[in-house]
Amino acid sequence: MEIYETQSEIAKRKNWLLSLVVIVLVTFGALVLLQALAVAFIPFLFKISIEDLMSLINGNYDVPNGRMAMLFVQGIGSGIGFWVAAWIIIRFIEKADLHWDIQNSRVNGKNLGLVLGMTLAGMFFNGLLVYWNAQLDLPDSMSSLENWMKEMETQLMELTKFLTDFQSIPELLTGILVIGVFAGIGEEMFFRGLIQPKMQGYFKSAHWGIWITAIVFSAIHVQFYGFLPRVFLGALFGYMYHYSGSLIYPILAHIFNNSLTVLMVYLANQGHVDFDLESTDAVSYPAGILGLLVLILGFLYFKKVNLTEHGKLDQGI
Repeated sequence: MEIYETQSEIAKRKNWLLSLVVIVLVTFGALVLLQALAVAFIPFLFKISIEDLMSLINGNYDVPNGRMAMLFVQGIGSGIGFWVAAWIIIRFIEKADLHWDIQNSRVNGKNLGLVLGMTLAGMFFNGLLVYWNAQLDLPDSMSSLENWMKEMETQLMELTKFLTDFQSIPELLTGILVIGVFAGIGEEMFFRGLIQPKMQGYFKSAHWGIWITAIVFSAIHVQFYGFLPRVFLGALFGYMYHYSGSLIYPILAHIFNNSLTVLMVYLANQGHVDFDLESTDAVSYPAGILGLLVLILGFLYFKKVNLTEHGKLDQGI
């Protein structure tokens, strides 16, 4: 039920490879340019010297104002970067129409409640996926690859811990804005708004398009031991869009998922709740299974309500 209409020659299926190459080049260019601009403004906005800035970029997180500076780069270069890339491609290259008037008209309180409930249930089930993914053990012949994956995972976890180690309410609100709002809007506009309908067109299958997009979405984060959980979330957001016909729902679900995680990390750091972003040693099977059951029931109802309301518009099922 995605709404993506284009008359551009480059967007047609026979030119799928050229279209994907253009998407990759424009996206890479937008992300690099915006990150470079964000970095260039750091010395002026956060009073950080060039020497300290280079140290911060290289992993020395003891730089004063370093957290806010890195959140600034993350917000501009990643969250807004994906939105800018999607906007350039959709508006100027493919000349597509997302029919926002129709998308907005499909938003209502009942669906929104279902979406937030499914997202919360999915987060409980995702705990199981995080645990299972963390048990990944490659054969001895692939030990070099496994060591590299673990090294990358350690580096990214250190960065994540630094970015979410909020020391004040303003830092917390900035984290929610960057990690929750900017990432939710930018990534959903790019992956669900642009990539998913194109994949569905290329493969002539709604489900293939959703899952391939979810895999790409997860791979972009380059966190191998969180690969399955992100594929699951990407697919969940994809089906929300597919059956509702409105990007508003996956955007809000993404924002809710990320913002709640950020808030839980902050509350754990303050000693108010027991929550460890790093821990993969234990998992609650009852909570995970209950979350899955609630998610399935909620999704079936969500699908039924939206198909009844909007009709079976080329669902690919």
